[in-house]
Amino acid sequence: LYLDKAELVANHLLPAFDTPTGIPHALITLSNGASKNWNWAAGGCSILSELGTMHLEFQYLSQLTGKDIYLQKVEKIRKVLKEASENHMYYNYINPQTGKWCQKQASVGALGDSFYEYLLKSWVLSGKKDEQARSMYEDAMKAAEESMLRKTPTTNLMYFGEQRSGRLDPQMGHLACFIGGVYVLSALSGAVSSNSSIKNQMEIAQSIGKTCRESYIRTATGLGPETFHFERVDVEAKSLRDNEKYYILRPEVIETWFYLWRSTHDQIYRDWAWDAIISLEKYCRLDGGYSGIRDVYSASVTHDDVQQSFFIAETLKYLLLIYSDDSFISLDTYVFNTEAHPFRIRTL
Repeated sequence: LYLDKAELVANHLLPAFDTPTGIPHALITLSNGASKNWNWAAGGCSILSELGTMHLEFQYLSQLTGKDIYLQKVEKIRKVLKEASENHMYYNYINPQTGKWCQKQASVGALGDSFYEYLLKSWVLSGKKDEQARSMYEDAMKAAEESMLRKTPTTNLMYFGEQRSGRLDPQMGHLACFIGGVYVLSALSGAVSSNSSIKNQMEIAQSIGKTCRESYIRTATGLGPETFHFERVDVEAKSLRDNEKYYILRPEVIETWFYLWRSTHDQIYRDWAWDAIISLEKYCRLDGGYSGIRDVYSASVTHDDVQQSFFIAETLKYLLLIYSDDSFISLDTYVFNTEAHPFRIRTL
């Protein structure tokens, strides 16, 4: 029943891929198949993270149904992106008509994040047979590190900034905190080619986990803001503007701590997760559920009255997994999609 429904949904989405390049539009009218991109997207272009986030699901659907059309659609996306890449850099917006980049903005956070995540996870899900995905992942992450990974000069906090037309913006979003978990999975799965590379992957993962922890403990609530900066020593890992100070029950920091716990069994990651649980209970729990808060720097919180769907799917799930045995949804058997739903890794 559920597989039939998944196939039905995918079939309704297929008309969005009917562009000159095969790069799909973001929005589709199910009644007639008409599709378009977001009005706010640069130049009416398609978004890298949205394109990348389709691969695992369509790959898995082809695997389960035996129908190649879904995998073919996302492999075409990958082909166009690979051809468009510049020294293995992938930018946030691409034109579905021409296959050319719309702007030279890059990020491992918002607008880019799950593209990088799914290169690695597609390889893992394939039983490590999709060598193109692994190779693209390794090259893309090297390019991202060279252009966006930095350390603060005095406190050595590691962060991924955002590239804007060749200039690095020294800010990191809560969304980008997931990348530590990707580095852990990369090291555990053997996606990198040497022991020194594996060691480097774990060092980056642990450093990102620490930086994102700092963004939490430098607030009044013990919960992290949407965006935090590194321009000045006095505001390291803190928000600068009022419209960056909210927390909407996001999972990415806890996600990275989960992967770090599974890989190191260092008690500190359970301790950090417990601190987050205490803060969630104190500041976000209401009679009807959990709510985001508008300013993490004020202990007198104002709620946004929204419980996001990813709170249950990801935030609570990763918290549960941090305190569970490694055999419970083992990383040797399953790979999590970007919403933390486990897919069984192919073994044949």
